[in-house]
Amino acid sequence: MKNKYTKITLLTAAMGMMLFASCGPSQELAYFKEAPRNEETEQDGQFSKGIQTNDLLYIYVESRAPEATVRFNQETNKIAIDGGVVMNPGGSAVTGYLVNNEGDIIFPVLGRLHVLGKTHAQLAAEIEQKLVSEGHILDATVTVKLMNFKVSVLGEVRQPGQIQASGERLTIFEALSMVGDMTIYGQRHNVTVVREENGNRIVGEIDLTSKDVFDSPYYYLHQNDVVYVEPNMKQKRNAERDPMTLSYISSVVSIVSVLTSAFYYYLLAKRL
Repeated sequence: MKNKYTKITLLTAAMGMMLFASCGPSQELAYFKEAPRNEETEQDGQFSKGIQTNDLLYIYVESRAPEATVRFNQETNKIAIDGGVVMNPGGSAVTGYLVNNEGDIIFPVLGRLHVLGKTHAQLAAEIEQKLVSEGHILDATVTVKLMNFKVSVLGEVRQPGQIQASGERLTIFEALSMVGDMTIYGQRHNVTVVREENGNRIVGEIDLTSKDVFDSPYYYLHQNDVVYVEPNMKQKRNAERDPMTLSYISSVVSIVSVLTSAFYYYLLAKRL
């Protein structure tokens, strides 16, 4: 009789351990778990490959003589000037400068500018130099920004979709945080990043658990990148089964556990 009690107890314990293991947290959910702690690393700042086709650029020209900048700024180049004073009856919307398929923009007065591959700072310096050398503005200061920085995040994340960011610097972790992070079923070892540069499509991969994640060319996302988080093997197997299979298994295990406990107490009561 004692052996029967022992077998029943071991069976119940085994079932409990299996259920606990299936629900327990996994070390695979950790990000950059191999990365060294409390160490300073240098970043090269290569978070952009320069201006690309279909980028929408915001360009603003400043000077100590505001009236000289009116025709170069979308906010003011349609605003009337009365006696040297800028009059703003309603203002004009900033639509930006769209980089065409040849990598060019059309800028007021200066005409066609080839901007493909240049950084924002390089383009700003080029426009400043042209404005000064051609005698349009003596002390031009130019600001260039990206207006339509967007990436798409798909797969095993909580809120898949397209996100927009200000500026041109967005890390993959920032993008994931903007969509609610990965689900527990997302693979962190091989996240796919689809990138288009100069008419070429590149499919890359980044390991978010690796100590080298910060050195990856996909750590900083680029304009129009697509991030895809692949489901892990457990989720893939679940998708191939009947959606109710897991529910059935859980119900059977619960029933077996209840019957085992009832039988154990029945034998115990019978012995007493």
